[in-house]
Amino acid sequence: MYRNAFLWSIIQSGFPIMVTFYLLHRIEGKLNDLIESIHALPGKMK
Repeated sequence: MYRNAFLWSIIQSGFPIMVTFYLLHRIEGKLNDLIESIHALPGKMK
């Protein structure tokens, strides 16, 4: 019974977990671009 419950919980939570990882992966690239822009800003202000 425990094995079936564990498998069912993985199946139920698998989709939200995959969506979360996908969104975090997309946001990571945009955050890296933002960080690079912030680091370059003082040089452009001089």
